[in-house]
Amino acid sequence: MSDPRPLDDGGAAAPAACDPGLATVAGLAWRMLILAEVGNFSTLRRLLGRLRAERLIAEIAAEIAKVLPGARIAPVGRAAVEVCFEGSVPTEADQVIARLRTRFAQPFDIDGELHTLEMLFAGAAMPVHDDDDVRLVEAAESALAQAHADQRDVVRDLTRIEHAYDRLALIRDLGSAVSEGQMFLQYQPKVHLRRQEIVSAEALVRWQHPERGLIFPGDFIQLAEECGKIGALTLWTIRQVIADQQMLAADGHDIPIFVNISGVLLADSAFVEQVCTMVRGVPARIGFEITETAVIRDPESAIRHLRQFADIGVALAIDDYGAGLSSLAYLKQMPASELKIDKMFVLELTSSNRDPLIVRSTIDLAHALDMEVTAEGVETPAALALLSVMGCDMAQGFLISRPIAIGALRQFVAEQRHLAVTNAARPSFGRPESFWKRA
Repeated sequence: MSDPRPLDDGGAAAPAACDPGLATVAGLAWRMLILAEVGNFSTLRRLLGRLRAERLIAEIAAEIAKVLPGARIAPVGRAAVEVCFEGSVPTEADQVIARLRTRFAQPFDIDGELHTLEMLFAGAAMPVHDDDDVRLVEAAESALAQAHADQRDVVRDLTRIEHAYDRLALIRDLGSAVSEGQMFLQYQPKVHLRRQEIVSAEALVRWQHPERGLIFPGDFIQLAEECGKIGALTLWTIRQVIADQQMLAADGHDIPIFVNISGVLLADSAFVEQVCTMVRGVPARIGFEITETAVIRDPESAIRHLRQFADIGVALAIDDYGAGLSSLAYLKQMPASELKIDKMFVLELTSSNRDPLIVRSTIDLAHALDMEVTAEGVETPAALALLSVMGCDMAQGFLISRPIAIGALRQFVAEQRHLAVTNAARPSFGRPESFWKRA
């Protein structure tokens, strides 16, 4: 992915509202609204005093303006800043958040003293032809609420179904979606970079709604969690994965398939027992992917249940590493064999100075903990080549394959289509290979 260059146009001050009229430049098809909130504002107010703390948000806004000189920036309340800009693709919002997070990871100078700012970032993106500013703001605020709950960055694309239809209607329809056969699975393969072979795949659930068309998981998984239907959906997914994995094994490709497990379920003893009963003794290789935030919600129960899964032979992978509150205290207790680096560090791997260092150090950390490393979001041959030089074990992303149905996956693996991509990836970056090996 390219840097969001429209932000660097040195534009003069503009209104804080995301005016669609400002996005008429050719190629800028999306409007983005990012909210940056100081999570520890109350603590800083007690430390600095009310009057000094209330000036802080203006200083933070000024600092954001230095990082994003072309954006329209304004404080909103005492503890948050609104950032509006345009871009060519909605993922530029993720890239901007990554740049802001890098800046605010450094101590902030307040009257000559350095203080840590615990920043939360969230946002929303919509096409420029949609002039509903209220919907954009509401989506960004909703994303910020989720960021508070999950302690991770959240960006919502308003072209996705969650924002186009009534939530209550979707919750109602979820009740019959599984029983009526509306759910289906797609699989995204992971390639082992040294062995040059497909070694596993991730199962991704989709919803083919009879009236609303294809609905992606980002638009209904949270709803399923909120209305108590996530357990039934996950059990259906595991049953389907077992059947599909056995088909792959019968073809001679006995690779594990990984299922995402919600943090809500990881603390549910009854669900864990159901899964163990379902999986124990079944001749199928499956794994579970769990996020750091899923463990942080209830560490004691989560780690105990993860060990139960590991004891019956379920492979465990830590998903989206680095996107949440990465904690070594929990990481070293988790019986995982794989760590997946979040795509926000991979998308700009060959164009950023800091991301390669973060990725390289994460690879070393995981290897020290006897885990293999998967890079998510691999989209370019240059990124794949650099990951290989860094010692990353596996890669997953659109460069290798988009998510595909089980029939297409069986054909993909049988024909070894990944080899055309992995063989073409050669180190092609400015610095010598030795630099990245020691970075």
